[in-house]
Amino acid sequence: MVSLKILLMGLPGSGKTTLARKLKNLIGAVHFNADEIRNNISRDLDFSPLSRVEQARRMGWLCDQVNAAGHPAIADFVCPTDECRAAFGQCFLVFLDTIMISRYPDTNELFQAPTCPNYIVRSRDAVAESKAIYTLLTCNISFNWRKPTALFVGRYQPFHMGHKTLVMEGIKRVGQACIAVRDTGGIDEKNPYSFAEVRESIDAAMKDAQGKYSILRVPNITDVFYGRDVGYNIEKITLPAEIESVSGTCIRKINHSLTAILQQDVK
Repeated sequence: MVSLKILLMGLPGSGKTTLARKLKNLIGAVHFNADEIRNNISRDLDFSPLSRVEQARRMGWLCDQVNAAGHPAIADFVCPTDECRAAFGQCFLVFLDTIMISRYPDTNELFQAPTCPNYIVRSRDAVAESKAIYTLLTCNISFNWRKPTALFVGRYQPFHMGHKTLVMEGIKRVGQACIAVRDTGGIDEKNPYSFAEVRESIDAAMKDAQGKYSILRVPNITDVFYGRDVGYNIEKITLPAEIESVSGTCIRKINHSLTAILQQDVK
């Protein structure tokens, strides 16, 4: 396992420490727990916004030292704001979205859910979730950023069989693929899914290609320009008619109809 800096964050009581202990055994990581760090290294800090940012910086620094020695590091703490997460530094971010409110009103008021975590935990099954994170980490590690790569840019609202077939053809031709997701979630009715939801759908569909693709969040790219001697090929891949006919619009309508039916059943 190569060096990794992993942050498990979420409200108090969301299950961070339990998950961290399971995950550290899978990847052989050094685990830093916020309560232990506060009791030994950060006894000078309180729970004010500024102290929380400083605590995040210290936790991040500790993980950096472990990474520098060639080992994975896991930090588990609330890390409640974007400023705290920026102070912690670049990392593999896991958000435990398992509770809506904690027993600490000040933390609840301060807490900001991350907009783009690498993985979202929604269950209390620490064994299953740790295995899922391990699989995702292994996939990311296997992807070689220096090897020839096919690029696919799209909204993927949602990611369907046509998209998968296209990406798999690119992998077949080049060896691996970068799936660039235009961040259009919520801008109109044609784009109902957030980047996190799109990424989950891609990972679910691409399980048989682990390590051969990477997902990249990009702005709402509407135009692609290039100059001469760009150094890469630009080609349209034509798929069989039955695959070309798969429509994201139809899938969204079906999903909307199913949701409406389920809501009526509940009522």
